[in-house]
Amino acid sequence: MLLASAVVVWEWLNEHGRWRPYSPAVSHHIEAAVRAGPRAGGSVVLGQVDRRLAPYIIDLHSMNQFRQDTGTLRPVRRNYYDPASAPGKGVVWEWENDHGSWTPYDMDVGITIQHAFEKQRPWIDLSPIGFGYVIDFGTMGQINRQTQRQRRVRRRLDLVYPLVTGAAGRAASWPAAPGAAAAAGPRAPPCSCPQCVLVRSVKAAAPPAPAARRSAAPPAALKGPPPGPGATPPDSAGAGRGPGKPAPSSQAIRRQASSAAAGAAPAACPASPPGASGKAGRVALATLNRTSLQRLALAQSRVLIASGVPTVPVKNLSGSSPVNPALAGITGILMSAAGLPVCLTRPPKLVLHPPPVSKSEIKSIPGVSNTSRKTTKKQAKKGKTPEEVLKKYLQKVRHPPDEDCTICMERLTAPSGYKGPQPTVKPDLVGKLSRCGHVYHVYCLVAMYNNGNKDGSLQCPTCKTIYGVKTGTQPPGKMEYHVIPHSLPGHPDCRTIRIIYSIPPGIQGPEHPNPGKSFSARGFPRHCYLPDSEKGRKVLKLLLVAWDRRLIFAIGTSSTTGESDTVIWNEVHHKTEFGSNLTGHGYPDANYLDNVLAELAAQGISEDSAAQEKD
Repeated sequence: MLLASAVVVWEWLNEHGRWRPYSPAVSHHIEAAVRAGPRAGGSVVLGQVDRRLAPYIIDLHSMNQFRQDTGTLRPVRRNYYDPASAPGKGVVWEWENDHGSWTPYDMDVGITIQHAFEKQRPWIDLSPIGFGYVIDFGTMGQINRQTQRQRRVRRRLDLVYPLVTGAAGRAASWPAAPGAAAAAGPRAPPCSCPQCVLVRSVKAAAPPAPAARRSAAPPAALKGPPPGPGATPPDSAGAGRGPGKPAPSSQAIRRQASSAAAGAAPAACPASPPGASGKAGRVALATLNRTSLQRLALAQSRVLIASGVPTVPVKNLSGSSPVNPALAGITGILMSAAGLPVCLTRPPKLVLHPPPVSKSEIKSIPGVSNTSRKTTKKQAKKGKTPEEVLKKYLQKVRHPPDEDCTICMERLTAPSGYKGPQPTVKPDLVGKLSRCGHVYHVYCLVAMYNNGNKDGSLQCPTCKTIYGVKTGTQPPGKMEYHVIPHSLPGHPDCRTIRIIYSIPPGIQGPEHPNPGKSFSARGFPRHCYLPDSEKGRKVLKLLLVAWDRRLIFAIGTSSTTGESDTVIWNEVHHKTEFGSNLTGHGYPDANYLDNVLAELAAQGISEDSAAQEKD
């Protein structure tokens, strides 16, 4: 726990594993419900503050965002940031997407950009925090380091995020102040972990630096000029910063140190090794020659690997040669001195696809007929009104309980608070869902049904129980599946099931966000992989049911590119890396099969569903 002031930013987790911030107004709305405690009922209706978020409700008990019309669940979190950073000043950085609308950067990226802007730097390279872009403040442009494509960026002012003062859980996104460790009290005893012992021994053995070296100016290689408009950005990252590349912001360094130390470093690791000041350490390191640094880098790697410290790869973007050992040694020493457990290695290689496979090696999947399946648009059953559909799932409640309807947040004893298109039922009519027993205004349930897919199914907004057969809005396409003679990492004893999804671009139908408008389909065909084990085949059979029910894909806005009216994944995660797991969408992943079974169950797809569907 940390006693301090912080700004609170509420964030949601997208399908790519990135935490996206809610707007300041929405964060204030959620925070007000948190501070209200049990009186708020534990649910937050986001449409009350932002009409675009009308389908969404946040359940504070489970910390999930629920979309009422689709049943989609996403985790949310309450994160803390420094009040002096961008969210504490109401500053929002955004980039312009292909459709001319503006998309905010992730909060960590926006903070890094704002920090460089306040330091009056002409540009900032985002590669150290995992983004291959350069922001040029002179032209207010974003430059892709690989393609050199440029986009406009902008800085705008919004509300300040809510401020909290007092005991708050330490978050990786809220680094402590530089002097916090010094103010905390007397320095702890020297740490005995291998990396700290190594650093202290190296510094003790290093000869003192000449006086001339202490007053020397920084090397010219670290003072290269920033690129002007149209200039090629630097092509090195991480430890290998080349000429002209700015150092990461102090906030980014502290955040990296905080998160790494929280995950792996011993609790007793000091911020800097005792017995030597930071200045003296830097001077001593400057006197080490190339041979000494190479020897030190090798020794450090051996010690850290032996102690079980996870490795951190350093990538050299300027070519295929390995990272300069001397530079790697310097980086390792400085990171170890900051209490970061690190071992420098060659970077792992991204392996998206298996080795080439001939047609004769491709086999059908045991227990699954055919090797492909197509879907076309399925029309909803006609002749049934929403009221007739819901009548199958509801029981009338003559004496409603004195509690809130979690859809409109009005008391059940009062008329519904829904203000949209008027259903034909009375606003004070109350019904109870037959299986789960949750009670709502029938007026609200009809409105919720009308805002959804209108496929004859209903999902309880509270417990997510599905009534009927839930279907989606996936556009027409083809799903192929077969076995290839290669094994996935973590599954050496079986072959691999390869799934190939193909969806062409087309025109949106009446069930899509913008009927009559064209939609794009980027990245198809998409290749996905499962182990050819008993559980892997079980997952495949359920994915076939999900495909037939049009639940694998949807049309919406890509959270990766910001492009709207495009085909996106629809809450059932797939593994698209064959031989690595650098993006989080590959193997090994011991929990993946269980996780995807849970995601399918949340869509109403289980083994019973597979038995009812034709292969």
